Amino acid sequence: MRTIAEINDKIVQKRAAVLTAEELKARVAEVGVSQTAKEIDVITTGTFEPMESSGAIINLGHTDPPIKIRRCWLDGVSAYSGFGAVDLYIGATQVSESPDGEELRDNKGGGHVIENLIAGKPVHLRAVGQVTDCYPRSSFETTITRETVNQFYLYNPRNLYQNFIVGVNGGDRPLFTYLGPLQPGLGNAVYSNTGALSPLLNDPDLQLIGIGSRIFLGGGIGYVAWEGTQHFPMQKRLPNRTPIGPAATLALIGDAKQMHPRWVRGCYFKNYGPSLMLGVGLPLPVLDEDAVAKCAVRDEDLVAPVVDFSIPRRVRPTFGLVSYAQLKTGRIAIDGKPVRVAPLASIFLSGQVALELKQWIEAGQFTLTEPVAPIPMDRSFLPQDLWGANFTLE
Repeated sequence: MRTIAEINDKIVQKRAAVLTAEELKARVAEVGVSQTAKEIDVITTGTFEPMESSGAIINLGHTDPPIKIRRCWLDGVSAYSGFGAVDLYIGATQVSESPDGEELRDNKGGGHVIENLIAGKPVHLRAVGQVTDCYPRSSFETTITRETVNQFYLYNPRNLYQNFIVGVNGGDRPLFTYLGPLQPGLGNAVYSNTGALSPLLNDPDLQLIGIGSRIFLGGGIGYVAWEGTQHFPMQKRLPNRTPIGPAATLALIGDAKQMHPRWVRGCYFKNYGPSLMLGVGLPLPVLDEDAVAKCAVRDEDLVAPVVDFSIPRRVRPTFGLVSYAQLKTGRIAIDGKPVRVAPLASIFLSGQVALELKQWIEAGQFTLTEPVAPIPMDRSFLPQDLWGANFTLE
């Protein structure tokens, strides 16, 4: 048994033994769970994948004369301004607009604005104000950078899905989805989770991570702020406690001024919209043997449902479950037909996130935090079913 305080003492003294999740699995295969637990203090996990429920809060600082912003655009992307006078929130999936409010088909959006600010690039700001006695200014236009604003931090309502789905298209036309293009007639399949590398699949009951846990976020230090939106820990689970589909999620927060553009990148899905590729790494303290046993899970021990996107409903039919070991071969079989498969996440860069976090810990630059509260594990999922409502599918 170890405590986080004991592990932190070793980190500060640069004596902590740290393995990435990949290295940990290899070590367990070599010497077993008990011996590995005696040797290791921290396991680092990581992922680099699109996380569209992300965004940034920006406080501009007051102008002279002051303005109470009620409409604002950053490089043509609308930012929400319905709280403080010069507080903004820009969402990763917000699209670019023309000056008259028409959506631009320039393959850019909020994720690209966030990336540019993190990279230190200038961003054009145009604002319209509500004139009051406190705030007499009616408009404002300038160029901002991350150095010229008071605060700039990511607040992401839903990141790190604990497992997800495999998307396919059993219809007769191409579909453009949040997983990317899906070809008709089961022409391809796309999965988004990294399987055995995925942070929350290595801590399936969220016993090592909680509210207040310090993490690697976008190349800087972040924290678990709350449960994420659509948090569904009551998903059906295998005997190894890993879920068979989308389950737990986390809300994350971190200072974007510390982040690096390598780990925060705007992206665009054809005919779907913009998003944000984000690197997130979770350190898992080895408090006992159970932590090692859970983290020893392999791709062949993890499954995801194969979902048919050609059915335009909330609950879509599936072609059953497939293991991540099979997905990572690049080909699966559906109803006897071979289907080529590709990951949406970068497997290589996910491993690099875990490696960079390991190096921070070994250098004494990153210590662990005790959670101030656990992530709830009893949340059910409440959909908005349209009972008796009139609706059409376009």
